[in-house]
Amino acid sequence: MAICLSPFLECPPMGLESLKIDDFQLHASSTKRYGLGAHRGRLNIQAGLYEDDLYDGAWCAGRDDPLQWFEVDARRLTKFTGVITQGRNSLWSSDWVTSYKVMISNDSHTWMTLKNGSDDLIFRSNREKEIPVQNIFPTPVVARYIRVNPQSWFSSGSICMRVEILGCPMPGDALLLILTSFITSDDLDFRHHTYKEMRQLMKVVNEMCPNITRIYNIGKSQGGLKLYAFEISDNPGEHEVGEPEFRYTAGSHGNEVLGRELLLLLMQFMCLEYLSGNQRIRHLVEETRIHLLPSVNPDGYEKAFEVGSELSGWSLGRWNNNGIDIHHNFPDLSSVLWEAEAKKLIPRKMFNHHVPIPEWYQSQNASVALETRALMAWMEKMPFVLGSNLQGGELVVTFPYDRTRSPGVTREQTPTPDDHIFRWLAFSYASTHRLMTDASRRVCHTEDFAKEDGTINGASWHTAAGSMNDFSYLHTNCFELTMFVGCDKFPHENELPEEWENNRESLLVFMEQVHRGIKGVVRDLQGRGIANAIISVEGINHDVRTAADGDYWRLLNPGEYKVTARAHGYASASKKCEVGYEIGATRCDFKIGRPNLSRIREIMEKFNRQPIKLQVRQLQTHRSGERLLGT
Repeated sequence: MAICLSPFLECPPMGLESLKIDDFQLHASSTKRYGLGAHRGRLNIQAGLYEDDLYDGAWCAGRDDPLQWFEVDARRLTKFTGVITQGRNSLWSSDWVTSYKVMISNDSHTWMTLKNGSDDLIFRSNREKEIPVQNIFPTPVVARYIRVNPQSWFSSGSICMRVEILGCPMPGDALLLILTSFITSDDLDFRHHTYKEMRQLMKVVNEMCPNITRIYNIGKSQGGLKLYAFEISDNPGEHEVGEPEFRYTAGSHGNEVLGRELLLLLMQFMCLEYLSGNQRIRHLVEETRIHLLPSVNPDGYEKAFEVGSELSGWSLGRWNNNGIDIHHNFPDLSSVLWEAEAKKLIPRKMFNHHVPIPEWYQSQNASVALETRALMAWMEKMPFVLGSNLQGGELVVTFPYDRTRSPGVTREQTPTPDDHIFRWLAFSYASTHRLMTDASRRVCHTEDFAKEDGTINGASWHTAAGSMNDFSYLHTNCFELTMFVGCDKFPHENELPEEWENNRESLLVFMEQVHRGIKGVVRDLQGRGIANAIISVEGINHDVRTAADGDYWRLLNPGEYKVTARAHGYASASKKCEVGYEIGATRCDFKIGRPNLSRIREIMEKFNRQPIKLQVRQLQTHRSGERLLGT
């Protein structure tokens, strides 16, 4: 028989949304069809585009009557404290439950309904299909099985639910409790942080490692909050010639909070490991300038944090205060490039890289978020080589292009000229993640990305113009990818240690990829670095440029390449550069000089004199005139 307990602390979610609860633990009285089976009755699960999709957006009963139920088998005695429900996620249907009863059992045969005195307790539920509604039990109950029994539903819809159960495993079986609890060896601050707490944590880490860290801000949000970045380097605040710069950003969608917490954990981890003498971390810090921007959209995060991890739903806090999706708010430079290619303007009138920002986008009337402008200025200022933005709600790594090239097509492979290296970079993260490439894992929502090694070209998943990834690749030297680091956008605090273990090695391995390919300095004959020199690799129709000191980095897969350096007013130079399989960029320096004609023009312009050809022509004209006059 089930047990009722005295006043209590609320238990965390059991894990329907986070997939800790397996499909075989979910049962139902009836099912409309397989795509709407009990295994789809998980909080925040997303449907496919079509009504009859194999992966649909809820559990829906086969009949609409008060005898239907949705059941969770906890597989052990559990203290149940509440239920969270949503309606069906669908573009075409409006289905949700408006009230329900809760039943519990220890053997799945004898059931007890939660009571309000002598009457069955009726819980008021959803008024629409997306906003989660939480009901906490008057007193907790202990049982193995729990059922949600719908009593009423939207009059124009059917019985459909997405559910999360709040419950704590009972401590009776100590061994089972140890086996089912996740333990990490890292002594870090595993909790969700408000904006002020985030700032305070960054300050604490900075004080622990003052010689290798620095806090700075890149601008402000629409709500006036500073966008804080955290630098990790052996010379914080300085760009060292020959040292590549790397960035992680997170939280462009404010409700996708796992990436934010992962970066806060990463800065703690790297500081502690550096102090303890971890050679891998010390090498990263000494050979790389690392920038972590944990909260691109702090305004959105505060909205999601205020209601909590289970009640923010799928979209609350996604956009900034002006309702703008920051990640897709960048200028659509891929269309600019493709139009120029179609008109054969490259390379005569436009380069295949550093594509200029259209004038309309730079006007004050353009719908550009303050956060986007701050990101763009930061990306233009720092000579980033490699970067990633961490997002949530899936387990996959995406790479450019994010927009399909064919007009009107929503899904299409649209590779960049650097497709091979992008695929390697994506795989380096996915293959070292604990779950992304696991073929036996359950899909998060509708796509089985494990079949594709946990990676996908962005445009072949869904087209999106003006992404941060495409802008970074086409306007700067930085290769940018998106890491979707977890099925649950806003995991409960108690799941953070496991999520950290899932992503920790991947975060480190991906940073190390900034040292893959070639690097060098382009100098003039006097040994001075040449800024904005163009580095071309034969066979790859995308160039990069040197930084202010003449240094450059070019990400490449192993192989032999013909590389050319050229700059305005200088003769070009080419050489063969070989990239090996081991991490560590191959040195490939260039010295280029000015041709004589270019040097003569420079001297004459400096002294405000006319070119020699013009002077000779004028002298010849003057003498011809004298002969005509008979002088």
